Amino acid sequence: MDTLWDNIEKLSVIYRAAGSHLPDEELKALQVGKVAEEAGEAMHALHGLKGLTTCGDDHAWSEVQNDLVGAVIAALLAMHYIDPTGARAAFDEILHRRTRRGREAAVAT
Repeated sequence: MDTLWDNIEKLSVIYRAAGSHLPDEELKALQVGKVAEEAGEAMHALHGLKGLTTCGDDHAWSEVQNDLVGAVIAALLAMHYIDPTGARAAFDEILHRRTRRGREAAVAT
């Protein structure tokens, strides 16, 4: 079974091929922008869920989750574009550092 990062690497090959006509730095920037786009879609779905849109769209929590996963995938792809060989290690290190307080709080209880 493929791991999350195996799938990200496969998607990266496909998307990089589609964007092969673009300079590498532009492709990286566009992928970072894709993260914001996907997060915006999650926010739109949340607004629809709460009846806060003027377009009459009905949404469900499952749509919010779908768009959040899209944002996560886009973010992991962006990390892979930035550093194809080091993205996994960078992610693990950043996750470890950013979750330190939660681990410490769990131990204290």
